[in-house]
Amino acid sequence: MKRPFLEQLRDRVLVADGAMGTLLYSYGVDHCNEELNFSHPEDVLRVHQQYIEAGAEVIQTNTYAANYVKLARYGLQEQVKAINTAAVRLAKQAAGEEVYVLGTIGGLRGIKQDIPLDEIKRSFREQLYIFLMEGVDALLLETYYDFEELETVVQIAKQECELPIIAELSMHEVGVLQNGWTLAEGLSRLEGLGADVVGINCRMGPFHMLTALKNVPIPQKALLSVYPNASLPQLEEGRYTYAEEFSYFGDIAEELRQQGVHLIGGCCGTTPGHIQAVSERLKDRTPITEKQAIPLKAVRKVVEPSEESPLLQKVRNETTILVELDPPKHLNTDRFYEGIEALHKAGADALTLADNPLASPRVGNDAVAAIIKQRYGANPLVHLTCRDRNLIGLQSHLMGLHELGVQDLLAITGDPAKIGDFPGAASVYDLSSLELIELIKQNNKGYSFSGKSLERPTQFSVGAAFNPNYRHMDASVKRLEKKVAAGADYFITQPVFGIEQLHALAEASKQVDRPFFVGIMPLLSSRNAEFLHHEVPGIRLPDDTRERMRLAGEDPKRALEEGMAITKELVAEAVKLFNGIYLITPFLRYELSLELIHYITSRKQEESHDQLYI
Repeated sequence: MKRPFLEQLRDRVLVADGAMGTLLYSYGVDHCNEELNFSHPEDVLRVHQQYIEAGAEVIQTNTYAANYVKLARYGLQEQVKAINTAAVRLAKQAAGEEVYVLGTIGGLRGIKQDIPLDEIKRSFREQLYIFLMEGVDALLLETYYDFEELETVVQIAKQECELPIIAELSMHEVGVLQNGWTLAEGLSRLEGLGADVVGINCRMGPFHMLTALKNVPIPQKALLSVYPNASLPQLEEGRYTYAEEFSYFGDIAEELRQQGVHLIGGCCGTTPGHIQAVSERLKDRTPITEKQAIPLKAVRKVVEPSEESPLLQKVRNETTILVELDPPKHLNTDRFYEGIEALHKAGADALTLADNPLASPRVGNDAVAAIIKQRYGANPLVHLTCRDRNLIGLQSHLMGLHELGVQDLLAITGDPAKIGDFPGAASVYDLSSLELIELIKQNNKGYSFSGKSLERPTQFSVGAAFNPNYRHMDASVKRLEKKVAAGADYFITQPVFGIEQLHALAEASKQVDRPFFVGIMPLLSSRNAEFLHHEVPGIRLPDDTRERMRLAGEDPKRALEEGMAITKELVAEAVKLFNGIYLITPFLRYELSLELIHYITSRKQEESHDQLYI
């Protein structure tokens, strides 16, 4: 009869299995691996048996993504119990009386961080209770990039059961966690939470994991585990492949033992060949109890909050004017820059530059921002969408904007590609707008998404979009609160076309302590008004506004006069309610925004004059 898992692990370095998905993929499986537990149990059983034959003394259940959230992608969310139950029974069938079985639960938060903790808790408990009923030897919590998530599930596991807990973090950078902590800090925190085994898995090959562990002291109570990838993946003929240098993997396993590791297995790309090399190379299974760790120098400096941009400082105290002038869709940019110069001279506090609105390509707003700063001394407010850039591109773009001296950003989701000029283009959406705000704020603390130090903090003030045109303002306010929690410094709204909408927006804005720039856009004609109302997502015009534009008739001059009259009425009321005014220029007709700037300026001067004589 085998000894209790932790008792055995304290006395002897154990060899675990390798990747389940890699072998199933090699069998031709290219869909939900976990579903195979009951549709093709013979394939899953064969993988377990191959690893045991290769020397694995510990195997894990085929349940990494067998949770409600991930199974829902395949329409299998109601099969959580069946899939997990079958997985445990297959693993136990293969293990017999000598091999230990770990019930595996994978992390949900990866690049995207928008899965609520309540959903994570519910999903985790569902898998946990199945493992408790079916009887596993220990829990393996693997591939957790987000420390908050792993911390949460470890606490639940400690409260709900007495099974040994193996808690493994994943790193984007060697020795550094996503939140900027060193690996040593993270593992120490997990040990403090009561995890019996702490370690790392996935993302990196054995060399980089070995390098990271050299900076980690041997825990006082917990034991160390490591499950490296076979190597970094490479793309060959449309498929990702990994190196199969089995002897190299085995050689580094001995070095991992020297770093105090008690449990050594494999993650992505590893096969029975890798595990056999580890088993054969580890002739000495005596755990190391003392070593000299090499402290990793601080990777995340404590950075004071960045100084607010002049724009943000001003809008907190007085009327501040933004003017949007979309970069051209072509390379005849003369009129665009003519407008930039005129608006800047007229007193626009910042010129907002959209990021391919309506998914139509325009001159890049980062290049335009650099030009208007250098050529005109104007202040650009750069829009940044999640649609066009993956996480790598977003991080690179932010560093570039910092180098250009841009401070003011608007983080938005971006219209889907299918509505634009290239409907076949892909919409990326690695991040949501909330996550993009969090990334920008993380950069302001001096480190990137991966937790790696930027060596200098960025100094961005970040705005968020708000649409006041929805019928149910309560739902919109909840979205506001989430964006404030993510770090939004101010809000820029979609255009408002009615006085009642302005007042409703003013009431909603009281729910959050952030400045608002209220969107105002001149109407050019009745057809323009109807198009905006019926065909542009997120915009609604009051009936009386549409009727006024209809009564203005077809004469372009008369229609424009009425449109500007409506706009000035809105502006006159908006400056009473908000410090921030956001003028949206239609079709590069910047003279309309110039007129509105002069109108706002003249009203301010009149009010100042009147106050002198009160």
